[in-house]
Amino acid sequence: MALGLLRRLQNRLEEARVEWETAIALQPYNAHAFLELGLTLIYLGQPEAAIPLIQKATRLGPYDSATPAALSALAHGHLLLGDIDSSIAFARKARGRKPAVYIPHMLLAAALALHNELDEAAAALAEGIRVRPQFNSLARLRAYTTWGNSHYRALREKTIDLGLLRAGMPNK
Repeated sequence: MALGLLRRLQNRLEEARVEWETAIALQPYNAHAFLELGLTLIYLGQPEAAIPLIQKATRLGPYDSATPAALSALAHGHLLLGDIDSSIAFARKARGRKPAVYIPHMLLAAALALHNELDEAAAALAEGIRVRPQFNSLARLRAYTTWGNSHYRALREKTIDLGLLRAGMPNK
């Protein structure tokens, strides 16, 4: 698991995938390993393959401390796939479970903006920026979120980035 996390953080995603698959083979009821494999697949631009694994993580560990992260990951995956309604639902659940984390606020803002609920999107964006003020522009957020392959980044630009801009996040 440590190698999987290290490889994912190094953006060596194919190697991370192998490590997470090995961890699951050794511990088939490890919710965290399923979540991390799902996140790795998201960053490989494969949200459709990631979602069932993340759902399994939530079934294996429904009260696990990583559950809010899993809910955010589900919001992330559904948003990348264009399933806006599911993304909104999961982002709201994640935000409710862990309001002091910026990610669910930002995902919710993007999804709501793509759903043309601009006032609520702007409020979610403002809360995300309040929680993590250094991400007050898309340029600063992109500079921090450097992981993912080119397919992931293309999906992110068409969904998350576009939604954040529509919600009122400045580009620079």
